[in-house]
Amino acid sequence: MRSPTEACQTPHLDRVNAPSDIKSLTDAELSLLADEVREEVIASVATTGGHLGSSLGVVELTVALHAVFDTPRDKLIWDVGHQCYPHKILTGRRDKMHTLRQEGGLSGFTKRSESEFDPFGAAHSSTSISAALGFTIARDMGEAVGDAIAVIGDGSISAGMAYEAMNNAGAMGRRMFVILNDNEMSIAPPVGAMSNYMSGLSGLKDIASGIEAALPGPIRDHARRARQLVTGAHEEQSTLFENLGFQYIGPIDGHDMGQLLSVLRAARTRATGPVLIHCCTTKGKGYAPAEASHDSYHGVSKFDPATGIQAKSKPNAPSYTQIFGEALADEARRDPKIVGITAAMPGGTGLDIFAKAHPNRMFDVGIAEQHGVTFAAGVAAGGLKPFVAIYSSFLQRGYDQIVHDVALQNLPVRFAIDRAGLVGADGATHAGAFDIGYLAALPNMVVMAASDEAELVHMVATAAAYDKGPIAFRYPRGEGEGVMLPEKGIPLEIGKGIVVRQGFDVAILSFGAHLGESQRAADLIEAQGLTVTVADARFAKPLDKHLIDGLARKHSVLITVEQGAEGGFGAMVLHHLANAGWLEKSLAVRTITLPDRFIDQASPDAMYADAGMTAGDIAATALQAAQVQRVKVTDIR
Repeated sequence: MRSPTEACQTPHLDRVNAPSDIKSLTDAELSLLADEVREEVIASVATTGGHLGSSLGVVELTVALHAVFDTPRDKLIWDVGHQCYPHKILTGRRDKMHTLRQEGGLSGFTKRSESEFDPFGAAHSSTSISAALGFTIARDMGEAVGDAIAVIGDGSISAGMAYEAMNNAGAMGRRMFVILNDNEMSIAPPVGAMSNYMSGLSGLKDIASGIEAALPGPIRDHARRARQLVTGAHEEQSTLFENLGFQYIGPIDGHDMGQLLSVLRAARTRATGPVLIHCCTTKGKGYAPAEASHDSYHGVSKFDPATGIQAKSKPNAPSYTQIFGEALADEARRDPKIVGITAAMPGGTGLDIFAKAHPNRMFDVGIAEQHGVTFAAGVAAGGLKPFVAIYSSFLQRGYDQIVHDVALQNLPVRFAIDRAGLVGADGATHAGAFDIGYLAALPNMVVMAASDEAELVHMVATAAAYDKGPIAFRYPRGEGEGVMLPEKGIPLEIGKGIVVRQGFDVAILSFGAHLGESQRAADLIEAQGLTVTVADARFAKPLDKHLIDGLARKHSVLITVEQGAEGGFGAMVLHHLANAGWLEKSLAVRTITLPDRFIDQASPDAMYADAGMTAGDIAATALQAAQVQRVKVTDIR
């Protein structure tokens, strides 16, 4: 590979506008093409930021898959999709890579609306095998679908959904392909017995009968010798995947183009049922700074390709994630019953901070949100105080367990919900839009939202002190408001909000981190001659009905604001107001929520502007409700 400081010369890549153009290249040229694609990925991500390490790890595999299979007729499905940058470059999107994860640009994941070469959208893990089996059924029932190929990582394949799909696919016995991309690294190092099992397999090669016979002699012979030398096992010994009904091929070197092409061609030619091909790869392959990094440059900001140094701006305040991790570690120093639980995201949730302080009280369950929630329920039933830290969008995967195993049994599990609201470059797939509604609907559940980082510290303390049932608190991605932090958190009174600004005409009741925007909206409204009360609800459940009644009684306009979807906090306030008879009086009520649509990636500020949730939007809504006509609403916006 050339030095990143040299100009990238890409004579082979320049000939590729679509995967069909790859078919004319020789095997030697495909290796050169892979080198050029790797340089292109590095150059592209250096200007935009994004998921670098995972994409670098599948460059050769991506080239080989498109060389052997016939996409888009054959359906190539990338699990999670964060490793899809080489795929995008080879499928007609090379000239748009500079827009990756930018407003109006390419998604950082696969996306059906973006390209016919993205047959199934992704961003959450362990869905690819299920989707591939669905395409396989469509093919076998006469639809214009070719082979289905799922590419799934060793972290993602540890999740139960992947095994449900393999069990189903193996029992059906239909022709389909699963590529296990085994780099012994997902976002954080994978955990659990399945990870250990994969590592054990990497010492041998077991080529399925029939397909093995079609391989070149040296590869075939090496496969047989490797198994016997490493384990003493013979060909009749089965792997877990074979016991599930798959023909198992591998492990093979996922960076050896010759080996990849031989195995994929043989598999495509000979397969009659489901086949799993086990490829060993290196995350960050071919870029020294990524290979040397502890996280293999999984997710990076813009960087200098010559050095790998990332251009991170100095934050104005610590992130909410950092504040949570530090606050929980501090609470745990005083309370030995506190434990932390996460699902393969210790760094993303701040529990890595907790783990450094309390390593024996931190549990990473892997990509297994369902298990993680029920595990936490058992921990709580056993007398400890579990804090389950999972992104809002990922917590959706454990919803039945929240209902059945936590809320129904009224177990005191604490849910720390990061990435609440709109999250920026990761777009709609990672938006924390729905947790207010889906948690507040549950009996026994307490639901809080932090308006700033100081409130977050108090909510950690509140959750630690609360033992009457499950409790959740949500907070956004990114840096805080820059407020002074308390020395230690003080538990809040359950179900009580606070008034932070007093007026008489318009009341804005904010739930969560849009309080600052609500304060700015109040300034705009007061510039038009009205006075404004701003209140921080703190709780969506239980509602502070006394506070709401007071606002309704003393103001002619009541606006609720939340960083969540319709059917959340505002809906609960409306429900109370209706039952209390306030809607039959002269009170004008408006709810400001995320709109009933998914919002594509952009900066968080741009996404909230798209959602109609800026200070100007809030002020305009209030003035319209107050029937203030002397100023144009468009001027306020």
